Amino acid sequence: MNPSPGSRRGFKSAVVIAAAVAAMSAGAVGPSFAARTPAAASVPGASLTPPDAAALRQAIAGLPDRAVATAAQVRVGGKGGSWQGTSGEADLRTHRAPKGDERFRAGSITKTFTAAVVLQLVHEGRLSLDGTVQQYLPGLLPAHYPKVRVRQLLNYTSGLPSADGSKETDFENRFTTWDHRELVQRAFSKPMEFVPGTRQHYTNTGYNVLGLLIEKVTGRAYESEVRDRVVRRAGLTDTYSPGNDPRIRGRYTHGYQTADAGSPLVDVTDWNQSATWASGDLITTTADLERFTSALFRGRVVPAPELELMFTVPDVPSYEGGKVTHTSGMSRIEIGDTVVWGKSGGRYGYLNGFGATRDLSRTLAYSVNATDAKSEAQNPVVGRIIAAAGF
Repeated sequence: MNPSPGSRRGFKSAVVIAAAVAAMSAGAVGPSFAARTPAAASVPGASLTPPDAAALRQAIAGLPDRAVATAAQVRVGGKGGSWQGTSGEADLRTHRAPKGDERFRAGSITKTFTAAVVLQLVHEGRLSLDGTVQQYLPGLLPAHYPKVRVRQLLNYTSGLPSADGSKETDFENRFTTWDHRELVQRAFSKPMEFVPGTRQHYTNTGYNVLGLLIEKVTGRAYESEVRDRVVRRAGLTDTYSPGNDPRIRGRYTHGYQTADAGSPLVDVTDWNQSATWASGDLITTTADLERFTSALFRGRVVPAPELELMFTVPDVPSYEGGKVTHTSGMSRIEIGDTVVWGKSGGRYGYLNGFGATRDLSRTLAYSVNATDAKSEAQNPVVGRIIAAAGF
């Protein structure tokens, strides 16, 4: 989730206050280049070529670089073989190097897991793609809003507006627990962005509504449904939704953030993710992302009829201009004649992604501890990883 300008100002002012306690001892940080990743990692189709180990090692060399990233974990796999590598420091205080099995905050990769749960419920007949939010969650949307369908929430064509508030992403509120229903309803004082089903606009609102919908139709916590329906089904051992716990359990890489060029780094690892919830709270590892990619693409997580929706881009124009790329829970990218599917995600201190060709001939999972993970610019470490993986 990208913070609004107000939330970035809130983070900056809080960092100034916290800097005396949390700043790293190495002094000033250079210009910050960290960024959101592309919507999906892109790799060559039907590739039997082994991963270029030298290029991949070079892609993540030189970390920690406090202006860009502090650590990286990468896994490349597929029919041509596999490669795993790490660099940097998982903890700048102790200078501990990552081993490659550290957990991290996955950000919007969570949406793929949320979509998987919803599509399972559709397969079971407990939800209908053409069922409406008004039907399943009466009173959530204003009475003057048009009907919003489940399929439109999944593929970002709902037209629901995003909230303008920034308090939930301010550094000083990082330990606050936010009410999920109240957060999504903040947005609904604004008009719809467009008639449902006529545009695509990537936002968090629809996926947090899906989280509420999952809880309503199952009678269970969203976190429990993700665990039982996706994490366990895919055989993941280090992935979980943290609920309101601001900490990361077990071994993990620390996330560090700089407010702007010249500011010290602040450890932002501990952060209550209730503000992102079903759109961005997941904790995972690169090994689990690689395993999840294989299980998902092979139909072991979502049944085949509904799985096709995760590989289908809606035939509508983009709300913001440009090409429409998002599906129900993933994204599509074209590299020459090759089509790649996957998802990226970022939280403060973390940039991550998974991607693969449909036939799994090449897969990629990565996590980069970027020091300005919510910038709009391209992160150079992520760019080098994607290029070295053979995109």
